Amino acid sequence: MTDAPEGPPPVAAKRRGLFTRAKREEFEARTHAFEEDFRAQVAATRAQIDATNVKIEARTGRNLPLAILIGLALGLALIASLIFVKAIFMIFAAVLIGFTAFELASALRFAGRDVPRWPTVIAGIATVPAAFFLGDQGKWLVTLAGILFVTLWRVAEIARPRHRTSARDLWADIAAGTFIQVYVPFLGSFAVLLAAQDGGEWWALASLVTVVLVDIGAYASGLTLGKHPMAPRISPKKTWEGFAGSVVVAIIAGVVLSIFLLHEPWWFGLIFGVVMVLTATVGDLTESLIKRDLGIKDISTWLPGHGGFLDRLDSILPSAAVAYILFLIFS
Repeated sequence: MTDAPEGPPPVAAKRRGLFTRAKREEFEARTHAFEEDFRAQVAATRAQIDATNVKIEARTGRNLPLAILIGLALGLALIASLIFVKAIFMIFAAVLIGFTAFELASALRFAGRDVPRWPTVIAGIATVPAAFFLGDQGKWLVTLAGILFVTLWRVAEIARPRHRTSARDLWADIAAGTFIQVYVPFLGSFAVLLAAQDGGEWWALASLVTVVLVDIGAYASGLTLGKHPMAPRISPKKTWEGFAGSVVVAIIAGVVLSIFLLHEPWWFGLIFGVVMVLTATVGDLTESLIKRDLGIKDISTWLPGHGGFLDRLDSILPSAAVAYILFLIFS
């Protein structure tokens, strides 16, 4: 038998082909519509996030997402070095103090004070190993030696014509250099001095965690509830509502850390939290006053979203000194 010649496809086959093509076209149309809708939603969400960030940055002066990322990176590195190897914490602290002393000296030079920057950095870094290896007495001696070193360097610079100035300005330059040594290396090295003590690393960690939480509490409550300026001439963005939020957070953190980290009674946590929030607030306002007198927004722009290192260490510097005093009294 011979095969019958092929004729036109049956009607059912045609319908199945048309149905399959229609389904494919419908599926492609739905997929395309979903993609367009997804892209539109992503664009709208991104625009909303950008608008929110613009509002937050306008109100607080920070790029919040970037500030959080950098803050977490610095915080985790510092905590890890403090817990696992104290010597690494000493190196970490020396780097922070060195950068902070350099940027503050640069800011003062921008304001007209002739502060020798590299001698300031060298003298500042020297206080860190002195505090770690030599203790309290060595820290004081090296700080005084650093002040003398920076002072003599500035006096010796008079021999160069471009560094010559009046006696009054020379004394102002010397005072500025002395201020940097006391404000940054001397106060900052208390954290190293505390960490070097037997069990002191936990006190240093508790003070750092409390100060960070104080900053977060003030930031969150001030952003959501802030209406009444706390010190409008010094720092217009700080409010009493933000301060109240920081006090609540500091007390809770102080009690929790006192019981579970420092193994001290709960009532010590109240003292610890209140003292930390007061010193952190004073440190923050002090740095704001410095920037106001210098006529600048940030000490530097080395840390995107934060400003400079001093903008992050301002609350920690006086708090470290007071935490060491509390350690000597209660530990």
